[in-house]
Amino acid sequence: MPLVQVQVIKDVFNEGHKREIIEKITGVMVSIEGKALRSVTWVNIVEIDSGSWGIGGEALTTEAVRTMQGAG
Repeated sequence: MPLVQVQVIKDVFNEGHKREIIEKITGVMVSIEGKALRSVTWVNIVEIDSGSWGIGGEALTTEAVRTMQGAG
């Protein structure tokens, strides 16, 4: 039984985004290992508080991630 943990910064993804993440990651696992894996694939989304995630020595905030999303 696979457990896939996805860590994201809090308040970046809404409930619809989270459902989509869960559905698509489950779909990827099923595409690799077969349909029987669907019912035993666990996807866990963990939200990290804004400013509690560091990249390159700098704290990453919700606002910074939203700015990155707008640039893409």
